[in-house]
Amino acid sequence: MDKITALLSRELGQKEEYIENVVRLLDEGNTIPFIARYRKEMHGAMDDTILRTLETRLQYLRGLQERRETVLAAIGEQGKLTDELAAAIENAATLAELEDLYRPYKPKRRTRATIAKEKGLEPLAELLFAQRRDCPEPLEEAAKYISGEKGVATAEEALAGASDIIAERISDDAALRKRLRELFHRSGALRAKAAGEDDSVYRLYYDFSQPLSRLQGYQVLAVNRGEKEGFLKVSVELEHDRALQTVNRAVVVPGSRAMAFVRAAAEDAYDRLLFPSLEREIRSDLTDMACTGAIGQFATNLRALLMQPPVKGKVTMGLDPGYRMGCKVAVVDGTGKVLDTAVVYPTYGERQKREAIAALSALVRRHGVEHIAIGNGTASRETEQMAVELIR
Repeated sequence: MDKITALLSRELGQKEEYIENVVRLLDEGNTIPFIARYRKEMHGAMDDTILRTLETRLQYLRGLQERRETVLAAIGEQGKLTDELAAAIENAATLAELEDLYRPYKPKRRTRATIAKEKGLEPLAELLFAQRRDCPEPLEEAAKYISGEKGVATAEEALAGASDIIAERISDDAALRKRLRELFHRSGALRAKAAGEDDSVYRLYYDFSQPLSRLQGYQVLAVNRGEKEGFLKVSVELEHDRALQTVNRAVVVPGSRAMAFVRAAAEDAYDRLLFPSLEREIRSDLTDMACTGAIGQFATNLRALLMQPPVKGKVTMGLDPGYRMGCKVAVVDGTGKVLDTAVVYPTYGERQKREAIAALSALVRRHGVEHIAIGNGTASRETEQMAVELIR
């Protein structure tokens, strides 16, 4: 927990003490509006935007830590947890990075690679994938694995099974997946085309292509809706040769007799395993990004709506009553622009009440206040009485 608190403190630029207080308040079941309004002394007056960001990141980081512990335990039970792997898992900053590290050890459904391993072809795959200088000719070596009992009738079948094993190993390479993911985001594009000949509101996307780095949230959401309703076919595109070049650089050793075989296995790994997996992941990330952006835009629009001038063309003073934290004051002009703010304490005693009236009178004279608006809540009656005396 201390690690999460320290990370949140760095990300949000807030004291660790305040982060710990907010986390405790959230764990106790308090809501963000309650914490923002009534527990300001415990978090240094963070606004609700920062508090919601904190809550979201806290949930993510806790989920990441929980998943990290699960992964460490699962690999440990297999007896395959090395110090290097444990350190990499502990330092994984995202769920995607963590899942990439766990992928080679994750229990899988019965795949072509597992079938090949059941036929005893894993040693052949390891020998060819090592691509040492003394590596034998793949076909000659594969002939040694022909076995009617295991269902390997020819050397070609043995090579096909070894290729499936190598392809799955390549697709489970965390470092390679990270490089390909970065390449997709840097050079990939989202492509949409018409699923049929019918006209629809999605006609703008019947022949649509946009680089991932330049995609707007509304475009992602529109394409998703069009696909869901059956009007669009959507895919993520990346130059095939460029992607294969990245894969080959990671796994192919030039000069080996098995080089051509491994290159073919690498292409199969990309086309059959890596590309579909990364495409799904990127589509999901794009949708999350678009939804977050849409919520942000809604908040911006709502803020503009709420910040409209209370009385058009008139300077207005707003009073937000309160006991413990005082009465918050804001003065806005005829366009809704904030001119001044203050906090007064009319409920603390007669002296503080007189000081509050004096402070408000100064604001009225300074800004030419014509209207006063009082919130209807705690201490509103006392605040209204003060306003009456102010007007008199």
